[in-house]
Amino acid sequence: MTTNSVALELGYTAARVIVSGGGGSGMGAALVGKLVALGAEVHVLDLKAPETATGATFQEVNLKDPEAISAAVEKIGGPVFALFNCVGVPGNRTSPLDTMLINFAGVRHLTEAVVPYLQAGGSVTTVASQAGSRWADDIETLLPLVWTEGFAGAQEWLEKHPDDIAMAYPVSKEAVVIWTQYAAVGLGPKGIRVNAIMPGPTATPMTADFEAMLGKEFWDTFPMPLGRPATPDEQADVLLFLGSSAASCVTGAAVITDGGTAGGVATGLLRTSR
Repeated sequence: MTTNSVALELGYTAARVIVSGGGGSGMGAALVGKLVALGAEVHVLDLKAPETATGATFQEVNLKDPEAISAAVEKIGGPVFALFNCVGVPGNRTSPLDTMLINFAGVRHLTEAVVPYLQAGGSVTTVASQAGSRWADDIETLLPLVWTEGFAGAQEWLEKHPDDIAMAYPVSKEAVVIWTQYAAVGLGPKGIRVNAIMPGPTATPMTADFEAMLGKEFWDTFPMPLGRPATPDEQADVLLFLGSSAASCVTGAAVITDGGTAGGVATGLLRTSR
């Protein structure tokens, strides 16, 4: 008996793809390298260029600057096959307001700027976080933020609700998960899919920030059924799938990529110290 291998049709060959947060050496950079290897036309928006990926174009863009975001997208043009929102700050480098502006308002504004260029069958995939796993508990609070119009509308809401965004990093990721599900319904009739991933501990440069915020002991005792953090390449592989033609019926999904921790906590088999 002969076993034939079946290759998934990803659709990235010669396709125009935009990756925010594709600089440095984290998940976004790993994704950029994989996209280039697959033959995509990759455009990176970040404050720093990718360290290793060659063949990708780069524009320096701050996601707190909506005008710069719009100008960068206009320069890239269309058609666009996929947008990947991999940008994010951990919360200890900026104020709560700035963390929310980058992780949510900037991500949403970039997406809205790219949508007119997205072709039917195109996709938007965003890196959320396991830290946003309580989104359902806070949905009544955060839906009004999701309903705001434009970057300025989001900023106005955020400035009026400082108490609601005090824990800005997890709140920003909760908002991303809620917005992903909300946007998927509105963009579905256009043939555009919207998804997110929710990574747990992943070996990126941002790990040091989380250790500083939560304490090394927390990370040393954090339950991981696989016994280790994920790698940026592993998270990038899930992003690749969700953004590809192979995931053509997947939209409005927040895929948990935490190595089993959330499931263990939900079933009472695992506990975290916080």
